[in-house]
Parts: sequence; structure tokens; C-alpha cells
Amino acid sequence: MLDQKNCWYRLLSGCFMLSVFLSSGPAMSNQPQPGTERTHPEATGPEPRSEPRSEPSIRQMLGQKLMLDLRYYCQDATPAGKCRTPLTSLPPELAQLISQYDIGGVILFAENLQDSQQIITLNRQLQQAATRSDLKQPLFISIDQEGGRVARLPRQLATSFSGNMAIGATYPQHGNYFAEQAGTILADELLALGINVNFAPTVDVNVNPDNPVINVRAFAENPLVVAELGGAMTAAMQQRGVIAALKHFPGHGDTHVDSHLGLPRVEHSRQQIDQIDLLPFAEIINKQQPGMIMTAHIQYPALDSSTFTAKDGQQMIKPATLSRAILHDLLRQQLGYNGLIVTDALDMAGISHFFSPHDAVIATFAAGADIALMPVKLQSPAELADLAALLNALEQAVANDQLDSTELRASYQRIISLKQQYPLLPEGNAATQLAAAEKLLGSPAHRQVELALAQAAITRIPTADDAKNTSLPLLKDKQIVLIMPDSNKAAALSLALQQQSPQPLQIQSLSLLQDDLSDAGLLLAQADVVISGFITPMPSLAEIGGMDDVSALGPLAARYQRQQQDFLSLLRQVEQLQAPHVFISLRAPYDAAVYGQYADLSLASYAYNSEDSAIAAGDPGATYTALARVLLGQAAPAGSLPVTIKPVLPEQTAPVASNNPAKTR
Repeated sequence: MLDQKNCWYRLLSGCFMLSVFLSSGPAMSNQPQPGTERTHPEATGPEPRSEPRSEPSIRQMLGQKLMLDLRYYCQDATPAGKCRTPLTSLPPELAQLISQYDIGGVILFAENLQDSQQIITLNRQLQQAATRSDLKQPLFISIDQEGGRVARLPRQLATSFSGNMAIGATYPQHGNYFAEQAGTILADELLALGINVNFAPTVDVNVNPDNPVINVRAFAENPLVVAELGGAMTAAMQQRGVIAALKHFPGHGDTHVDSHLGLPRVEHSRQQIDQIDLLPFAEIINKQQPGMIMTAHIQYPALDSSTFTAKDGQQMIKPATLSRAILHDLLRQQLGYNGLIVTDALDMAGISHFFSPHDAVIATFAAGADIALMPVKLQSPAELADLAALLNALEQAVANDQLDSTELRASYQRIISLKQQYPLLPEGNAATQLAAAEKLLGSPAHRQVELALAQAAITRIPTADDAKNTSLPLLKDKQIVLIMPDSNKAAALSLALQQQSPQPLQIQSLSLLQDDLSDAGLLLAQADVVISGFITPMPSLAEIGGMDDVSALGPLAARYQRQQQDFLSLLRQVEQLQAPHVFISLRAPYDAAVYGQYADLSLASYAYNSEDSAIAAGDPGATYTALARVLLGQAAPAGSLPVTIKPVLPEQTAPVASNNPAKTR
């Protein structure tokens, strides 16, 4: 039974939505102030409220099923796909499109987000455009704010945490605590800015050490742990008023291909799928009723072995995003999911290499998806007609019975129902919203939780030499040499060590991005203690941003492979010198199997992010502060490995697998 506060919230929310339907102005909701108690109806939700008086047209219903990418926009004649001007304010022509076509939602990227005032202004512009549409439905404004390696809001502005695997590392000692805290804080900060959908949590079960795109985005390799932590985060976000979107259904945890770059295939049996991949989704659907679930561009032959003809003529097994057997029969009927099914980005190679944009949207709607994410590029005035062309194609598909009109109406009703259940619009005027947001975002209380998670997650990785009971080397009065992936990470850890040490430390650094490492041997020979760190795997398109960044991956992959080679060379020199050596796995801890064999002791932090401007201002970030305290013996590495690290023989020292696009074709 709902308490009085919840009932009062629902009453206010209903009054607000009615005002949106009846007004053409930028009405704002009676949403609770950010940071105050914000409970949300349980899984069943409130009774649906009355719809607008007139029946929406087919075109209007289709517009509600589109979620647009507005990452870049160029006013001049820029070649298609080449615009790199961030959209930070809504141009009139894009506002007109949102109004004219009753668009249902947008997704924001880091390029759209600068500071609180700019973000709030942009989101209010977007919602005001929606209120000028005939349906007057507010927008879903979405973001990938998972925490850890995938965080779109500026890290200096908002609390981003160490990510899911760090939370998984705290589970044996802290249970759901950090999942709940992260979900609550992420939701409060997003809603304060006017963002109402978070494409999180990731509930993939990472059972593949070579997974290039999930790895530390997963809570653990144990599906029961993933289900519990993912459920706790989902409940926390939705109770605070932000719609959660589980991803990536039916599971992206056992792939070695990034679906941004190719079409992964999971060869699990149906029994494995039920016991591993589907278990977190099934559990969270049953207990928390997530508002959205995101599809995966992945082939699952045991779930659907039917084929389609790709645009190049080849026959291929349908990926989950386009499979009716997976989205409708499995997710809707067998698992009983009643919320919204949203696709992963349709510009990803797992779809775009094989389908034209129009065919992809038609196919995913026919399969049972409610919302098509990033269906067309709208990066210049010359491309704006592509949206009308898509809607024309979709209308024709309904007329030709490629898309069932009854299912279209049911999908539209699900969208409207979810929009009515959540406070999609901010309260009051922009000044009031800004004042509340600036007080809330990255507040001392939130940063304290961020640091507590980072500290609780630091894990000592067991090695074959653990019988020796190797202890952390004392750093006082020692010449310390840091070997870090780049100068930013070296500066962050050096600053954190100096801040946490009661006396000044002697620290010198080597960056693996240095063009010349010829003097490294001399520096290492002077070291009393070596602390090394590495990031595995290399950044994926999920954390860079998306397919617009694919051209950067070639140079990035070559640089990363050089870093691997240089790192191994330096570690072998350290081993010959026999200086005490601590290795830190800064991302996926699997790399300790390769690099940890050269160290006396290995640690895992599951995160590595730091900002140059923050370091310059004296803030090394939560991860490096937590590492410094452990390295100085002020805190114990209390985390527990949430995944299995398989040992390697000393001769197996080839660089670990990278996210090289050449490997994903």
C-alpha cells in the first residue's frame, strides 16, 4: 500500500500532466525539489490518466516512438557524417522538428553538456519545443550516466562513482548499500538538470574476460549478484523519479566483439541463457518493473535462428534488436515485461552495416520495440528532411501492414502511460531550478559517498606468491617511480599520494605516452619502490561516445598496442632490478594475470578517471585518493574480486586483447 506522501505525489503529478495536455506553453511540473525525498509508485504504478481528447494520428504515434540524437549540429554545408560542432543550445529548426512531428524523446551526450546553467537551459528548450506540439507530450530526455567508465556529465560537475564492477567488489561486505546510494544520487543529480531517463544499470553478466565493451560495466560474473545489485540500483533510481533502462537484453556479457563495430554472436545453449544471461532481467522485471529495457545488437541462435537478407545480399541470423521471437515472444510474453523496449543506437555497425536506416526502424518496430534510439542523423539543415522521409516510410509500412496498427496503438499507449507516471518536467522557473541543481550536483555529501565506494572497492588480487604474505612497501624516505598509462593518471596518483602522506614523498613518473622512453632504465634503476598501472581494455565507443568517433579508433588502437609493448618492456626491467613493485589494474582486473606476475603485489581499482583541470585545482579524484590511502597503509584493500582471473604461465606474456576494429569484422 502506498503511503500518504506517495499518494500526494501522484495527485500532483496527475494535475501537472493534465496542464501539459491543455496548455501550449512551457508548463513545468510540481516535481519535488532535487535532493528532497522523492518516492515513486511501485511496480504497478498509478492508474492511467485520461488521454488527450482527440485520437492521435498514425504519424503522431510514430513520432512518439523516435528518440533522436542531437550530439552535433552544423549550420553550414557540412558533408554528411562530418559535423563535429557540439549542440549546446537548441536551434529553431530542430525545435520546429520536435514540435511538428511530436517527437517522443532525445538522447544527450557529453558534447551537449557543459555546466548546470547550459544543461538546464538546453533541456528546458527541448521540453518547450515538445509542449508546442499537437500532442503536447513531454520528452523523454535520456543519457548514459552509468557511472565509472561511461558517464556523460562532466565529472567535475556531477558525481560519477567508480562504476558497477567496483560496486560488485563491495557486495560481500556491504551488500546493496552502494548500488542503492549510487542509484539515488545519480537520479537526483540527473533530475535536477531536467534529465529523466538513465540508460542504466547495465545488467550484463560479464563471463568473458576478452569482452571489449562490457567488462567493468558489469557488476559481476555471478548472475544472482548482478540481479540483486542491478535491482537495487533500478529501484533507487525509479523511486527518486528517473526512469531506469536495463541493458543490454538478452545479454552482452559473453561477447568478444563490440556491437558498435560488428555483429556479436553468443553461442550459449538455452539453459545457459536462462541461468546466466536472462536471470538478472527476469529477476528485476519480476521485482522492480523497470520503465525501459534496451535491446542488444547481438545474435542469439538458441533464441532465434531465423535469418534476414542484409542490404549486401548475404543471409544472416537476426540480432535481438530485430527479432520478434526475442523481443515479443520472450521478453513480452514469457518474461511478462510490460514496460518500454528501447533499441540500442541504430547507427551502430551491428545494425547499420546490414540495414538501411528505414528498414532497420521498420524491422525493430515489427519485432516489438517501442522506441527507436538514434534512427537518423540530423547534424545539418540538409539532413533535416531525413526525419520526414523516415516518418513517411513508417506510415507506409503501417498502410502496407508491415507494421500492425493495433500494436502501434498499444506501443503508443505504453509510452504515454510511462510519461504520465514520472515527473518529466522540472519545477518552477529556470533560476529556481539552477539554484537547486548547483546546491545538489557534486555536493560534499555526494562526493563523500563517491569516495567511500572507491575506498571499499580497492581489491588485493591473489597471486601465486600470496603464500609469502607480501605486504605493501613502505613509501616513507623512498624514491618512488610511477609507471602510468599517461601523464594525467601519473599526476593524479602523485597528487593523491602527496596529499595523503603525512610527510613529503619523492615521486617521479613515467608516462606510457612518452615518445622517448630511452631514459626509463636509468630512472627505474634509482627506484626504491615502483608503482605501475595499466588500463585494459582500450576505450570502447561506448565510453568515447558512439559511432561518430569510429575514425579515432584506428590511431587509438595502434597507440594502445604500443603502450602494451612498452609497458611489458618496462615491467621486465623492474623485475630484473628487484625493486619492490605494486601493480594496479585500473580497469578490468583480468589484466593482473598478465602484468601482475611481474609485481610483488597487485591491486584492482576498477576505475581510472581523472580530470586535468581538477588535478590542477588540487583534486585527484576519488579513485586515486582511495588508492593512495591503500598504498600508504592507511586503509586496507577490502574489496573482493567479482570476477575470476585465470592465471597465465610466465611465458604467456603477449599483450592482452585490445578493442582493435580489425578484430571485429
